[in-house]
Amino acid sequence: MSKHTTTLLRTAPLTAPRVSGDLPGPRSAALLARQERWESSARTYPRHLPIALAEGAGSFVRDVDGNVFIDFLAGAGVLSLGHNHPELVAAVRQQLDSLTHGLDFPTPAKDAFTQAQLSMLAPELRRRTRLHFCGPTGANAVEAAVKLCKIATGRGGIISFRGAFHGSTHATMALSGLVSQKAPVRDGMPGVHFFPYTTGGPAPDSGAGNGADQLEQALRDSNGGIPLPAAVIMEMVQGEGGNLVAGTDFVRRVREVTRALGIPLIVDEVQTGCGRTGTWFAYQQYGIEPDVVVASKALSGIGLPVAVILYDTALDTWAPGAHIGTFRGNQLAFAAGVEAIRVIRRDNILGNVRRRGAQIADRLAGLTRNPWVRQVRGRGLMWGIDMADPLDGRPATEVAAAVQRRALRHGLIVERGGREDAVVRILPPLNVTGEVVDTACSILVDAVSRPAAP
Repeated sequence: MSKHTTTLLRTAPLTAPRVSGDLPGPRSAALLARQERWESSARTYPRHLPIALAEGAGSFVRDVDGNVFIDFLAGAGVLSLGHNHPELVAAVRQQLDSLTHGLDFPTPAKDAFTQAQLSMLAPELRRRTRLHFCGPTGANAVEAAVKLCKIATGRGGIISFRGAFHGSTHATMALSGLVSQKAPVRDGMPGVHFFPYTTGGPAPDSGAGNGADQLEQALRDSNGGIPLPAAVIMEMVQGEGGNLVAGTDFVRRVREVTRALGIPLIVDEVQTGCGRTGTWFAYQQYGIEPDVVVASKALSGIGLPVAVILYDTALDTWAPGAHIGTFRGNQLAFAAGVEAIRVIRRDNILGNVRRRGAQIADRLAGLTRNPWVRQVRGRGLMWGIDMADPLDGRPATEVAAAVQRRALRHGLIVERGGREDAVVRILPPLNVTGEVVDTACSILVDAVSRPAAP
């Protein structure tokens, strides 16, 4: 694309979806071909969303052909305040003039970030919480949490839940339920046991019975085959698992069991954290206090990588250097993260998440009359439409893919996940407006109503 074309794109505001011609357009097709030639076969998003991005603003992106889309993927949830939020951009630019990288040395930006994160916790929890800065991904933070608990307890096993997704590193794949991802990688981390994940409503693919009861029975049974583990790890909403929302009784029972047996509870808030579900952390809606919280994705609010674990000081038994990472001192992410919390408080963004979530629930409720829609579920700004064959109940992967294609063709970017990628998922920016939500829901409802259309 020429310099002149780039300038023209940037002068036109991004305020409404607009798609013309075929997708991908010619410039996108050229870049996709170059990507195919040079990049890894492991790339994912462009295979289902065949566009090449040129710029973004708020809830919108424009591709290199000039097509404008509502972005309800938002960097897989990292862009909590949308693309290029001006106040976050200004904070990053200011930090650029002083320091960009600081390893784990104390810096003013890092200290401000630490205090901002702690300020989002309840006072009693805040007093006994420590932060550890990890490598800059959620998976690395999950690894850190597991190592912390293994060292602190002297035990080795980990309990996870069916449908979980905790990352794609060697250890985090072992903690995840997706068999196809880890099947080609032999000799994964041993000692992981899976239990049913119990939702607050009907979800036929989540496993029968209350997973907490089964967990307690197995761990209290002297002949149950599972020694006391180093930790239990769980998500309040299984995002990649298909937007399955944990039941309140299930979560509270897991916390009761783990506390009674002296097992640290790790809550993975990589996707649900930083306001995604309407509270800063999703666990805050369940009336529990975990021992370890894993956070990453939206910590900077602008897509700059940073990851932390927040944990009970009683677990702080590891030695210096027990978990390190060269890029754990990202000063730009720290500066943006502090500003993001300031904006979230000032603009009552968490209130907006709850209002927009209710709006989405209302707009999508009628989809359950479609025989191919098994369930519409979500919390805050994290929603999924579970597509299933009405005859046999099997995941309708191709139907979900057709919905995704049709939505893109009409200017809406959505993702898929869940069993066999049959759940159409949306992760809007947390500051999305009611008008944009209304437009996006209209596109999505139409796409589901006529999934076979181009």
